[in-house]
Amino acid sequence: MMQSTPKQPARRGRIFPERTLSPEELARCKAEDEAFDRRCWAIFERVRPDLIQEHYGWYVGVEPDSGDYFIDADRMQAHKKVLEKYPNKDHFVYCLNETGTTGRI
Repeated sequence: MMQSTPKQPARRGRIFPERTLSPEELARCKAEDEAFDRRCWAIFERVRPDLIQEHYGWYVGVEPDSGDYFIDADRMQAHKKVLEKYPNKDHFVYCLNETGTTGRI
């Protein structure tokens, strides 16, 4: 039986080691993400009781810097409504239900 030899040597480690983030940078990014999530969730919690009775199962797109929110029956349309008004801002989309989750686990 003949063994074939690989044409390229096996790579070990990261493909782009220069793009590796330090633990401090990772912690900073995680803290920023958690702060953003808390700001969005606070707005969603404020408007959910008013909207859940008439629009159960609809979606709410939240832009936390302005405090604006946009609702639609379709998740992508709620997302697009936020992007139309705030094209360069981060936002979050929640479902009007008991948990705020938008998909399946």
